[in-house]
Amino acid sequence: MSIIKELTEDIKKIVKKAGYEVENLVLETSNRPDLGQYQINDAMNLARTYHKNPREIAEDIVKELEKDNRFTNLNIAGPGFINITLTNDYLIDCLNKLTTSLDDIIDKKEKKKVIIDYGGANVSKALHVGHLRSANIGEALKRLAKTLGYEVLGDAHLGDFGRPLGMVIKEIQELHPGLPYFDPNYTGDYSEIVLPITNEDLEKIYPIASQKAKNDEEYLNEVRQITNKFQNKEKGYYELWKKIVEISKSDIKKTYDNINTDFEIWNGESDEAEYLKETKEIFEKKELLKESDGAKIVEVKKEEDNAPMPPLMFLNSNHTYTYATTDLATILDRKKNYNPDEIWYVTDDRQSLHFEQVFRAARLANLVDEKVNLEHIPYGTMNGKDGKPFKTRDGGVMSLKELIKLVNEETIKKINNDTMSEEEKKDISKTVAIAAIKYADLVPFRTTDYIFEIDKFSEIEGKTGPYLLYSTIRMKSLLEKSKDLPKNKITKFKTNTETDITLQILNLPLVLDKSLELKSLNEITEYLFKLTSLYNKFYSENKILTEEDSELQESWLALTSIVYSINNLLLDILSIKVPEKM
Repeated sequence: MSIIKELTEDIKKIVKKAGYEVENLVLETSNRPDLGQYQINDAMNLARTYHKNPREIAEDIVKELEKDNRFTNLNIAGPGFINITLTNDYLIDCLNKLTTSLDDIIDKKEKKKVIIDYGGANVSKALHVGHLRSANIGEALKRLAKTLGYEVLGDAHLGDFGRPLGMVIKEIQELHPGLPYFDPNYTGDYSEIVLPITNEDLEKIYPIASQKAKNDEEYLNEVRQITNKFQNKEKGYYELWKKIVEISKSDIKKTYDNINTDFEIWNGESDEAEYLKETKEIFEKKELLKESDGAKIVEVKKEEDNAPMPPLMFLNSNHTYTYATTDLATILDRKKNYNPDEIWYVTDDRQSLHFEQVFRAARLANLVDEKVNLEHIPYGTMNGKDGKPFKTRDGGVMSLKELIKLVNEETIKKINNDTMSEEEKKDISKTVAIAAIKYADLVPFRTTDYIFEIDKFSEIEGKTGPYLLYSTIRMKSLLEKSKDLPKNKITKFKTNTETDITLQILNLPLVLDKSLELKSLNEITEYLFKLTSLYNKFYSENKILTEEDSELQESWLALTSIVYSINNLLLDILSIKVPEKM
């Protein structure tokens, strides 16, 4: 149990001693620091229960609180708002619990198994800026949930079995018709074939093939036939499909690695093919499939719906499975192989209707137990300065590699360290660039559209990733320079800034809890900036290494060590790496 939660529970007991029962007492950070550090507003609710004046109730509670030496400056404002200030002695005791471990400011949750679907990259296509938010939000939520005690599995859920792959194979056939993959009489070993195609070629091929398919019906029909061939494992086409997936998947992994994003499950839509037949049988047995112009649909509308709710398309009129059906089969797969308590889908908010339909259909068919939580976690778009989705100068969709390159060009200008080699500067600049991108992407509330300004978010000053990295590295440098000095115990404070830092530290579990509840990382990004800014204020106010009072110096170094640990913890949750130096 965290210190702040334990304190809250103790105050509940004190309130009970005063003669009042309160089930969910809330110890709120005061918005009037001149009156107190924390505030209790429960007297108003208790007044309705006990039919007494709320100020009278507040006075009874304060009388009991005054007997506890952890509290000072107790006062009542307005009709019954109780203001509380914690004594420095108590705050120092709290900090000393954290000098060896942060366990006392983290509240672990009840054990759960969660699968987070936050990939969605399409094989043979370049990852673009649209994939960034899903990766950043999903990875950070995974790390946050793990920190709070959940068992979490991230699933890349690659798009690897649809028509786009048919387009790519068709275009390869146009470019290299003599490849053995297209020879029905070939009897050799497909693994020995050297495919004259790189991942860069694949990324160029798809847009060309896509444009042809839009303008040429005959070409599109051939694409459909090819798609059907590899989906039904027709020898040569299936082997070429496997080779394309292998090439593209390797590059996708590298790109995700570059933005510190990892998945425990690397399944694609192709892995769900074996569950499609069983999924269809489940829906047929429950008589959920209805005929509609040659297609099969599932009615998911409810009587209480106020907005239109179209049916889920289960089978197209040509009897092929839809994207929604694949998602249903994926739910069945996850139930059978992982048995999760929750499944979270991190995609942009334009897919909200799709997931509502899928979740309703899954419930109708009992694909998962009713207690299993299926949750769509939508997010807004990253836009350019014109307020429109971020694009290249020529108006095309910007690849993730190109965005990283542009930000890297900015961050390397800011690294002015003569002790570094050019190679070191390049490596550190890349780390700083990823931090700039990720932090900027997680600062706004998840569903908010925001403008990504490369020059602004690359600055070492302000609410930016580089500012946090620079500050954290400075803390590390201070601790290394003082390695021979004691830093294990806090015995005294000198300024109000130390008190402010301590209060911020104690509030960490509240921030982590709220971030998990809202499935958004802006609570953490804001907290990290505030804590770091408070520490930098403290750092500028005091000459730590030359302080003559040894007890005060040790207290300051111990406080630095705690803040440094918290910064590292939170930056890791945001999947931001800290370089050795800047």
